[in-house]
Amino acid sequence: MTLALDAHPHARMVLTSALASGASHAYLFHGPAGTGKRAAALQFAAELLAMGSDDPDAVRLRVGHEKHPDLTLVKPSGAHVMRVDDIEEPVVAAASHTPFEAKKRVFILERVDTMNDEVANRLLKTLEEPPHYVHLILLTNQLGQVIDTVVSRCQLVRFDPLPASRLRGELEAEGVSADAAEACARLALGDGGRARYLAGEDGRALRADVEALVRSALADADGAAEPWRALLSRADDAQKEAVDALQGERKERLEMEAKKERRALDREYEEESKRLGRRERTRILNLGLELATLTFRDLICLAEGAPDAVLATDRAPALASAAQARDPRRLRQAAELCEDTRQSLQLNVQEDLALSALSMRLRRLVGSPG
Repeated sequence: MTLALDAHPHARMVLTSALASGASHAYLFHGPAGTGKRAAALQFAAELLAMGSDDPDAVRLRVGHEKHPDLTLVKPSGAHVMRVDDIEEPVVAAASHTPFEAKKRVFILERVDTMNDEVANRLLKTLEEPPHYVHLILLTNQLGQVIDTVVSRCQLVRFDPLPASRLRGELEAEGVSADAAEACARLALGDGGRARYLAGEDGRALRADVEALVRSALADADGAAEPWRALLSRADDAQKEAVDALQGERKERLEMEAKKERRALDREYEEESKRLGRRERTRILNLGLELATLTFRDLICLAEGAPDAVLATDRAPALASAAQARDPRRLRQAAELCEDTRQSLQLNVQEDLALSALSMRLRRLVGSPG
């Protein structure tokens, strides 16, 4: 049977071939958020479990409703991290038991990039030498964050970025205005999760912060004393929100644990809190600077007379006035500065100094037409 994966030719080829010639024991579905990895995993699981069934359509229906006894779905129990308890009984132990009614057992593990070394180590033996009837499907939006030993034991299945037209249609179906849906779909660069974030309240506020930073540079005037502060403040808020959520979970978990286990668990939460806070902070700064890069890219398109190539279509009129009489070469250099700064933040440079330096350099570069 051919899987309905028209937007993902690589995934369709790999998985369709697997159904015809024999499936691997472990797959790692990777690609941007919102590209349909989970739905594809369920569809693939349905075909695996339907093999040899007297009523394959009934099997597919039950898997679609996530009600088949030989299908196990695993999500991180913590707000932002997968724990040993999440996989010990549901996966590691359960994989040693024969199927209930099908000829196979399928385990779908979501957000495997949230595994730490301890969790990965507990899963490795099952990944390396599972029983012949076991198939594991791991999902991630961030392949680079998945522990190497896990990646190396799976067959990778790539899910490609979605076309802007499809994302636009999905956003409009969710009630987003046509203008905003078009712009967010384009700015998402194929990432469905990012498109929805940009269309939401937080995403709109982040876009406003970025536009203020760019406009301050183009105006060649003081404007906000430190136009980059809003972006840094938004990253602070994201970090605090993520840490606060984890701390709430931490309190509930500690209350349920035996006293002798609390110290080790408390240390684990403390370390995870630091990692999570940093990750969320970096995510906002990374996206903000990428949006700044794309804003200068749009200005280049307008300065070069290519309005159809603009991504932020809902801001095109305002951008057009800002692009008048601008030197495209300087705008291109400005885009490169934003990207260079984004990459430098991955090296743990001091963020306020990096953003302050970027703001000053942008102003000198593009602060006056010509």
